[in-house]
Amino acid sequence: MQRFSKASAIVFGLMMTVLCVVIAVETVLRKFLGHSLAGVDELSGYAIAIGAPLCFTVAVIEQAHIRINLLHMKMPSFLQAATNLLAALTLAGLALFLLVFTARTVQKTQLFQSVAQTPWATPLIWPQALWLVGMSVFALGAVLLALRATRLALAGRGGALRRDFGPDTVEHELEAELSDLKARA
Repeated sequence: MQRFSKASAIVFGLMMTVLCVVIAVETVLRKFLGHSLAGVDELSGYAIAIGAPLCFTVAVIEQAHIRINLLHMKMPSFLQAATNLLAALTLAGLALFLLVFTARTVQKTQLFQSVAQTPWATPLIWPQALWLVGMSVFALGAVLLALRATRLALAGRGGALRRDFGPDTVEHELEAELSDLKARA
């Protein structure tokens, strides 16, 4: 799963780097030559729509989503395990819902041969197909993790469920930060 997360992060990072270069070129051309590439804002929208599900994938695999740790830490062990399972299952449900929504949108776009109302008049099937790929990656990651959480719960491995799916403790976060600091020094 870590390779899955790393690949998603690299693809997103490369997309944003290319987008930054295009925006910089657009800015320089406008400022000094009075010329515009026209459509950079359209390209930006596509990059964000395609990149967002890749970021969701990284967040779900790296357990980087926001939680209320204080409340979680005060719960009994069995309740921590149960809420971790519930979180994994509901996140997978959300990912599947978004995947279905995206697939239906792409299907309608293809049916109506929709094009962007911009100077480029981009056939929307192309960026939306990439959006669908990104959403599929997110859904796959979320569902695989939900299946793993369910398997741990059914096996009665609440400790593993708490450890693998729960928020990091303050001590663990401090240890990670210190080791990161040591690696940079």
